[in-house]
Amino acid sequence: MMGLSFFWLWFVSQPVSQALKGTLYIDGAAPPIATVDEDFICATMDWWPPTKCDYGTCSWGNASLLNLDLTSSLLVNAVKAFSPLKLRLGGTLQDNVRYQTADDDSSTPCNEFVSNSSEMFGFTSGCLSLSRWDELNNFFKKTGANVVFGLNGLAGRHIGSDGTCTGAWDPTNALSLIRHTVDNGYPVHGWELGNELSGRGTGARVAADQYASDVIILHRSLQDIYKRYENKPLVLGPGGFFDSAWFASFTKAASNTLQAVTHHVYNLGPGVDEHLVNKILDPSYLDGGAEAFKNLQNILKSNSDSTVAWVGEAGGAYNSGHNLVSNAFVSSFWYLDQLGMASLYDTKTYCRQTLIGGNYGLLNTTTFVPNPDYYSALLWHRLMGRQVLSTSFTGTKKIRVYTHCSKSTGGITVLLMNLDNTTAVDVDLSVGNGVADQSFAQLRIRESDATENKLMREEYHLSAKDGDLHSQTVILNGEEIHVINSSEIPHLKPKLVEPWDPLTVAPLSIVFAQIPTIKVPAC
Repeated sequence: MMGLSFFWLWFVSQPVSQALKGTLYIDGAAPPIATVDEDFICATMDWWPPTKCDYGTCSWGNASLLNLDLTSSLLVNAVKAFSPLKLRLGGTLQDNVRYQTADDDSSTPCNEFVSNSSEMFGFTSGCLSLSRWDELNNFFKKTGANVVFGLNGLAGRHIGSDGTCTGAWDPTNALSLIRHTVDNGYPVHGWELGNELSGRGTGARVAADQYASDVIILHRSLQDIYKRYENKPLVLGPGGFFDSAWFASFTKAASNTLQAVTHHVYNLGPGVDEHLVNKILDPSYLDGGAEAFKNLQNILKSNSDSTVAWVGEAGGAYNSGHNLVSNAFVSSFWYLDQLGMASLYDTKTYCRQTLIGGNYGLLNTTTFVPNPDYYSALLWHRLMGRQVLSTSFTGTKKIRVYTHCSKSTGGITVLLMNLDNTTAVDVDLSVGNGVADQSFAQLRIRESDATENKLMREEYHLSAKDGDLHSQTVILNGEEIHVINSSEIPHLKPKLVEPWDPLTVAPLSIVFAQIPTIKVPAC
């Protein structure tokens, strides 16, 4: 076992109390503890109409799949920046959607959702027209997005007064949409059945054995419709809140037909909660989010098949989030911690609710300007590779840390978050069995070589404007981040640091440190 230890320091402009010292240890000798998808970052596009309101606030505007302005250059560029971004199309109203088909009578209306308090979910059924589906697919092609479509999982079922569903899923309308999709050459990465119908359900619930039977029907249908294609789309489900017994029964019964089991995360509680910020900055509360990831991982291991775990939808706070919390800088502490934690437990994809819409969108609902979590997601996507490394931190519980192999440069990338509001933390890094490349070992002697970017450490220090956690403006390495010419995503430039230079994580800040000179066998 060989150890590498370095002390980093980064000076911040604001006065802070004397820095604490902590040690970050990475087990470089161990194999990766988990592996995520290359396009791990995912965002959702929802069905909610402008009249969707929560706690007296209507935050959705024209962000629905049915009315979003797909021609916006800023929207297009925001999605293209990920190259690719996974997009999951779905949400509560997906189980109340009818798909227009070529066989529809010309007199058959294809209406949008209308508010009606007597209807389940508070809205009448809506309709996806073929022309709108064509427009959406043109948008996906232009942006290079990988699309997962959530199908209506209630079609054909009888819903009892207590929400219990009886009867099998009727795939007729869904299969018409799928055939139209294939006939037009529209690529779909996966088809997901239903939304929040698992366990106790949200509005309605389906028994695990029946749900598994329905998934098997979907799988068989896709095998037939895509029989001319070597690469067939994924089958996903159930897209609901984790219930250990229900998920165990469902995944076992659907074995070998289900490629990804999807669950939803809203562990911060309702958007109206006045204690959301306190929860986000509480390490113990954040730790509690690991239970569902761990339990689902154990279920999948016990099944001994190839089904993997996804987070199909996660907005932190349900009922559209909370303005100036779930769309502000403070949200990035929760969001990035969720990404890191999910990765530890072999979650392959993490879909953020939403790309746009509600008070938890990555983009502003009306202007399309990125909110802070957009930049956090983009940096994760560009810097954090597929292999997850065993990492621990001692010295304070206020530091959250995750380490992956770097995505494109070699070496490792470390994500550090300081939840303390007054105290900076000096980081001492120790890598067990780390191997410095030859140039790194000679840097102190060959100081002139250190100007080569490939030998430099790249750091991205993120903080809120004016130290206000409710700010929607991000400071990157001391500079505000803004879109360019109203339509272009800015280049996110790192701070280049000598490899031996020390680093401090400022209070209430986030740091990505990409270190190409540290090599470990896992990478």
